[in-house]
Amino acid sequence: MSKTFVGPQLRQLRRTHGETQARMAERLGISPAYVNLLESNQRSLSVQVLVAITETYGVDWRDLLREGEENRVPELRAAMRDPIFPGEPPDVQELRAALDHAPRVVDRFLQLYQSHTALTDRLNRMSGTGDAMDLLATSPETAIHDVFRDRGNYFDTLERVAEDFRGRIGGAADDMYASIKRFLRVEMGLTAQIVPPEQMRDTLRLFDRDRGEVLLSQALDHSNRVFQLAHVLGLLVCSDHVETIVTQSAIADPDARARLAVELTNYFAGAVLMPYEAFLTLAEETKYDLDRLAAAFGVSFEQVCHRLTTLQRDGRKGVPFFFLRVDRAGNVTKRFNATPFTLAERGGSCPVWDIHRALRTPGVMIPRFVELPDGGQFFTLCRSTDRPVFSRGTQDRRLAVALGCERAHAERICYAEPFNLKDPEIFHPIGISCHVCPRKACTQRAHQPLNMKLGLDADRRGSTRYES
Repeated sequence: MSKTFVGPQLRQLRRTHGETQARMAERLGISPAYVNLLESNQRSLSVQVLVAITETYGVDWRDLLREGEENRVPELRAAMRDPIFPGEPPDVQELRAALDHAPRVVDRFLQLYQSHTALTDRLNRMSGTGDAMDLLATSPETAIHDVFRDRGNYFDTLERVAEDFRGRIGGAADDMYASIKRFLRVEMGLTAQIVPPEQMRDTLRLFDRDRGEVLLSQALDHSNRVFQLAHVLGLLVCSDHVETIVTQSAIADPDARARLAVELTNYFAGAVLMPYEAFLTLAEETKYDLDRLAAAFGVSFEQVCHRLTTLQRDGRKGVPFFFLRVDRAGNVTKRFNATPFTLAERGGSCPVWDIHRALRTPGVMIPRFVELPDGGQFFTLCRSTDRPVFSRGTQDRRLAVALGCERAHAERICYAEPFNLKDPEIFHPIGISCHVCPRKACTQRAHQPLNMKLGLDADRRGSTRYES
């Protein structure tokens, strides 16, 4: 027999039987060190060991040797050469290594690729234009979200610049509007004034560089007026740093690049108003009491939630949070993430999640432990957030926000204290979106899942019309 390596298959066989390498070695009559070498593909399989495995574990030797594996190399190679994957494709040695060491990952990848090609083909037939790839292209919002997530939702350069200018501005948190306004006038030669909404033409903030003035609409409440002034400061003092990050992102779409620059400048503004060290210290002292933080720094509830997602400095990290904001129709209007939680990109977030109930109980915090279909467990806080009211036509424009972290961090948060964290029944099952949720008996299901078939029996009525 030629040299044959069976590392992944042997490792999976051992795990299926719940055995250690020492126990498998004992049953096969070989040393634990030899089992380890076999599993890491540092030794080839001998005929004697192959016979021992098939007799001891009752497996077919052909399954163990995975005959026909060579046929999968061309399949994997062809997939990797698809134009959707930019850059130089992996060489044959890398592909063989993937098949040798992670065959199940390769299986999942090829299944996903086949689903992608089938979906592309269907869209091409439906559109009749051959432009399906345009429909599948990453949206600007997703591209921006990915930039933030790839950085751990933390930008150290912007933090350091913000700390420097917060020190130069001086003053207490409750005087920030006057302090930033004075700094812009004295240091930058800019004037700022608040004007009626009628003069702003549906604009909340207008920075006229030629005239050296900043106009703020009366439609903004106090915390948002301060934030907009801090944003203008960012446009003036950290635009070079922002441009560097935008360039490094490799985003090509001009609109997405411009939007990313806005979000990064917003990041700077939040860091000015809520300096990293002071904010994190108070957050830890109060066990992440959101209202206490908002009061201490003179900012809004939503601004506090957003800032909490950014506390990921090496050596001085806070609880990693995700943040999601939705409107009454369930459309996702803002999202940031420093956790493994999968956030819905567009409308249709899970209807059984408390983020939607928050709109029915304005201003009330709703804490909940939730579990995703993949088994991920999180602690979430949901509450409504009001838009500024400045006329009779702008009343009741309420949104809902959710802040959440992995279950392991819940002990650090005051809102989790009423729960018995040892009780497995505290977790409420939710999904991401009905389109991809595999929960079969959910009474709130609104769509047939795209990735699976729900059983249908004409003689039985299930929880919804999509399954029986």
